[in-house]
Amino acid sequence: MKTIKIPYYTSSLDLHVDEKNLEAVITARTDEYEAGKSEEELVKEALEHPIGTPRLSELAKGKNRIVLVTSDHTRAVPSKLTLPLLLAEIRKGNPDADITILIATGLHRPTTEAEQRRMFGDPIVDHEKIAVNKAFEPDDFAYVTGLPSGAELWVNKLALDCDLLITEGFIEPHFFAGFSGGRKSILPGICNAATVNENHSYKAISSPYAATGVLEHNPIHEDMVYAARAVNVQFILNVALNGEKKVIAAFAGDLEKAHEKGVEFVRGLAQCPGMTGDIVITSNGGYPLDQNLYQSPKAVATAEACCKDGGVIIMCASCFDGMGGTHFEKLIVQGTVDEIDAYLSKIPPRETIPEQWCAQIYSRILKKHKVILVTTYLDHEMVRKANMIPASSPDEALEMAYEMMGRDARVIVIPDGVAVLAVKEQED
Repeated sequence: MKTIKIPYYTSSLDLHVDEKNLEAVITARTDEYEAGKSEEELVKEALEHPIGTPRLSELAKGKNRIVLVTSDHTRAVPSKLTLPLLLAEIRKGNPDADITILIATGLHRPTTEAEQRRMFGDPIVDHEKIAVNKAFEPDDFAYVTGLPSGAELWVNKLALDCDLLITEGFIEPHFFAGFSGGRKSILPGICNAATVNENHSYKAISSPYAATGVLEHNPIHEDMVYAARAVNVQFILNVALNGEKKVIAAFAGDLEKAHEKGVEFVRGLAQCPGMTGDIVITSNGGYPLDQNLYQSPKAVATAEACCKDGGVIIMCASCFDGMGGTHFEKLIVQGTVDEIDAYLSKIPPRETIPEQWCAQIYSRILKKHKVILVTTYLDHEMVRKANMIPASSPDEALEMAYEMMGRDARVIVIPDGVAVLAVKEQED
């Protein structure tokens, strides 16, 4: 019997799998990677040697209003480390700069002050100017341009009224944008609800190129890059993280060139060879991404690539913050997966409902797989209404899966499904 730790909330759960059933344990090689330098050294080196731009201290000279876009409470960006270094670099070139830190929420709820203190540290909250993007407040946004998809780009006015726009984030595989980081700080980060919704429309999500690890021809990515260029993002800092959320690499400079270098690095560590199991067990990497059901399709989509049609996916997600979105909650419990998908498929891009992409992706997966959700926080009756099967532990879920797939079922475990880029096994 093999014991495997599955990330869950701020700790982990133990999974026990008989060796004869265990086909593979798939992990990203980020945990094995040795940078040879401290986190601070990696970030400082990236800022001192930017890719495709002058140093940020040079860009900041003569700029009056500077906006620094950072991620919200659902992301693991190590801002306690990165923000002080970015602010110091700006003030090295412009000690009197008027700097606003703008929290990119996308469609998420506003980040609370308590969450800001946890993410940024007390000194930044107490002494810096911080604003939170609120996608549903129309007066906060201004129209910029049309996007390649035909959508309208509306962006937070703070980012449009500044002299220098900077973003920070981290890069990992993303299940419909290809990879996170870079341009995502703008779209969806600081756009209004209408722009985000249309970028996440049924048509866009249905594209075969809107997939993990795919950037070329990806309509969602193309709109995002166009948006970030349209608002003149002049400098980014993106990091790569290991399973402990520690920085193992940093990339700074041009919006696309620095992001491309980061993607190349992350792809090299995250991509795994294709394989298929009867039962696939995964998680959303623990806190903060496992805080609600709305975020959880990220890892379920990774498991989908490794699970045979008709197989069982076991997803471990605390969901301590519940469903995570009122629109998503209404959609995911409104009928069978076929009924949900049929309803969503008829919604034109311009009329996209907030959070519908999540229900769409779950419906796609649930058409082919049973999904068992391991959660000790979300009401199990609500899980059933969402067309999933509730369980309270990985071992309980695995026992259920064996009853469905047989005692000889091949089991694949992906402890952190967000960190892995799984390639679907080619059929003969």
